[in-house]
Parts: sequence; C-alpha cells; structure tokens
Amino acid sequence: MKHYLSINDIDSVSEWVEDALTLKKDPFASEKLGKQRTIGLLFFNNSLRTRLSTQKAALNLGMKVMIMNFGKDGWALEFEDGTIMDKGNAEHIKEAAQVVSQYCDILGIRAFASLKNQEEDAAEVVINSFKKYASIPVLNMESSLSHPLQALADAITIEEYKKSVQPKIVLSWAPHPKALPQAVANSFIEIMQLQNVNFTITHPEGYELDPKVTKNSRIEYDQDKALKDADFVYAKNWSNYKDYGKVINQDKNWMITQKKLGGAKFMHCLPVRRNVVVEDAVLDGNQSLVIAQANNRTFAAQIVLKKMLETLK
Repeated sequence: MKHYLSINDIDSVSEWVEDALTLKKDPFASEKLGKQRTIGLLFFNNSLRTRLSTQKAALNLGMKVMIMNFGKDGWALEFEDGTIMDKGNAEHIKEAAQVVSQYCDILGIRAFASLKNQEEDAAEVVINSFKKYASIPVLNMESSLSHPLQALADAITIEEYKKSVQPKIVLSWAPHPKALPQAVANSFIEIMQLQNVNFTITHPEGYELDPKVTKNSRIEYDQDKALKDADFVYAKNWSNYKDYGKVINQDKNWMITQKKLGGAKFMHCLPVRRNVVVEDAVLDGNQSLVIAQANNRTFAAQIVLKKMLETLK
C-alpha cells in the first residue's frame, strides 16, 4: 500500500479490523519492522488523539518520529503553481515536499477544511499536493473531506463490542455552536457501507451530506424513529453541505440523552461538547465507548503504518 488517504485504500475492512485486533494483543510484535525508519507528522491544525495515537503506533513499530506544527513552526506554504510569491507565503510545496521526503520514510498530514470555499476544500489541496510532490507514502491524519484513521478505529471498536452479527448502527447529527467539517461523518459512512450492519443516518432536514458519499444509505429525519432499537449510536455534528459551512440549525432537542440512547452503546470521535452534543449521564455511564474508541486510534494507525512499512521492505 503506497498511500492511506481514504477508506477506499482499504482492500478488506474485515481483514484489517481482524489484523488490528490481533496486533492489539501484542503491540510490539512487529517492532523490528520500523527499525531505522522515520515518520514525519505535519499538523496544519490542532490535534490530541491523532497526534499521540499515531506517534504511539509508530513507536510500537520501532520507528523514529518527527513532528512539526505548521501553524507555529513552519514557513507559510504556497500551493498554487506559477504564482508570483511576493506576498505572505515564503515556501512552495514543491520544495517543501521534496525536502521532507529526504528526512522521512512516511509522511502524515493533518489539514482541516476551511469551510469557506467548497470547491477548494473538495480539491484537498494540502494533502494532494504533498502526495504529488513527495516521493514517500502519505498518511491522511484528517483532511478536508475524510478522516480514515478515525473511521478504522470506529470499525475496530464496533467489532469488539457488537453482540449480533448485523448490529443496528445510527449516525446522528448533533447540535454544536461552531461550524464543523464533514470529514468524520463522511469516512464513518464510507466504512459502514462496507460492513455487514444495519446502518441509518439521521439529521434535521437541510443537513444532507454529499450524495456521492451517502449513496444509498438510509436517511431518517425523525431522530427518535432512527434511534429505535439501535445497538450503537454515533453522534457527530457537521455543518451545512448545500449552504456550505453554515450553521442553520441549533436545535438542542437533537442532543443525545440517556432516554434517547436506550440500550445502545454511545460513540463519538472526541473532543465532545458536554451537554450540547451529549449529556453528562451518557458520557459518564457504562454505555459510553468514547474512551475505547480513543484507545483504538493507536491500533488503527498501527495497522496502517505496518502495511505501509511492509511495502518499503
């Protein structure tokens, strides 16, 4: 596997999940695989779980890790070809990507959607530019439209906790004071479409996601109806897709409560706004899987890095 940029780079979700769970039992089994290899992690946005779990995964594989926060430490990058660089951006991606490729064996990139220009966000300029000009494998640590590491961790978590062959899983929109990207929701939908699950998306009217992502997934505008008899409820906010990046609904009734949850397990990628997205009783109860999900971020990253390293041999 050359790059891991989206869920489409997984050849078999069930096999990857099984391999990750095996790896979880003995995290250092492949420690020699990454010996004398270096991963560079470039962050254009904030991170807690992605940064630490990916670093931990690399260390478990015997790799050395270099981290750079571009917002504070790096030169402002220019991504447009043929531009006259007489303004703020000091370095072009062509040089930056080639230079980093000399220092590292694998390169991780995290760059969120701006939510200002839908066309630019859809072009995934940052991660695709590194893919174009770097000579090493590129790992998506969340881009404008996708978060495949999170989605893989979610699939691992569901496999660990499911009690039926085909569990009912609901992705529910939740209120949030800020406009948030669609990346987590997109990748979760994509990986659920590849699983043997009964999957439903629920959100207020007007919050439809990209139809190229949702495809034939069931969409239910009545949250209570969607949540009935659910085994897993994944709450996540996303801003408007058609009126791009806008917050058009702050309906607090969409918050996940213990009553709404019923007997289901609760999932969220974190960080989460308590008593806005979900009430304390759910997060602090024994049906919450958010900490388990965060733990599985390490093993999702580790199985991806393991497959990348195997192609470098």
